[in-house]
Amino acid sequence: MILNSHWQITETGIVLAGRRLGITRGQIMMLMVALNLAFLGLDIYLAHAMNGTIRPNEMIPIVFGPTAGLVLLIAGAISLRRRTTAILLAFAVLAASIVVGLLGAYFHVARAIPPSGPGTPDVALALLVFAPPIIGPLTFSLVGVLGVIAATVEDPPDSGRMVVPGLFSWRVPFSKTRQYCIWVGLGILATLLSSVLDHGRFNFENLWVWLPTLVGVFATVAMIAYGMLEKPSRSDTITVIAAMIALIIVGLIGFLLHVQAGLATRNIIVPERFLRGAPFLAPMLFADMGALGLIALLPMREARMRAATEKEAGR
Repeated sequence: MILNSHWQITETGIVLAGRRLGITRGQIMMLMVALNLAFLGLDIYLAHAMNGTIRPNEMIPIVFGPTAGLVLLIAGAISLRRRTTAILLAFAVLAASIVVGLLGAYFHVARAIPPSGPGTPDVALALLVFAPPIIGPLTFSLVGVLGVIAATVEDPPDSGRMVVPGLFSWRVPFSKTRQYCIWVGLGILATLLSSVLDHGRFNFENLWVWLPTLVGVFATVAMIAYGMLEKPSRSDTITVIAAMIALIIVGLIGFLLHVQAGLATRNIIVPERFLRGAPFLAPMLFADMGALGLIALLPMREARMRAATEKEAGR
């Protein structure tokens, strides 16, 4: 992928002014995972603060998110000298993230279903729309899975053989890029469903809420279909890139609209309106998924980068 004569993104890394930078796609993805965990903690705090009280079990993701993000950054910092320790630390955090997401989904389901049961389909649908979002906590699990993929080296490239250097390996029927695309596609689907359920409370009366719905459907289909293709064409790649950029734009527009909805007349900031009004961070999930999708499409391959580094060192 040639951006200009001075900046290129190749399978062996980013080339800037003729110099190859030792930055891997996995490292970029892991940085995004750490940032996602931190912001998820903040987002969940704001969502739970709407109730006026935060239960003890609701403190789990609030504390875990920023803590896990910080630990992953520390693991990245020590990985150059103590790689095995860093990998084990990262895998422990990522496994915990998956568990936290599953636990959160369970707690939300338990709160949504009354002791008498869900009742008729109409009642069950109302509970699904107005109850705590079941899909929301699963974002922790999604981020954890993406982190696990990022922490591994695919060797040989595009083989589906995932290697944790010095520890163990396993084989997946999809290449690392295809795994990224499928999981990001599922993340877009979860974001879309969460948006639809949230906006469904107001019967989609505002025309703006149709924008994330339509773009979300397009991006979900495009990303998952791309992940299913063994050899996507150039036009397939361009379509997916356009879908991811559209998601980023939709997220930014949604953020501005939600912030505007939280402002009082004369653009005065009222904290209470931000807490109990339209969640201003929620639309940024679309932008986040778009960014994750673009990272997944980067051509850099860790195994080829390692081989290029060893070749340069042997000169």
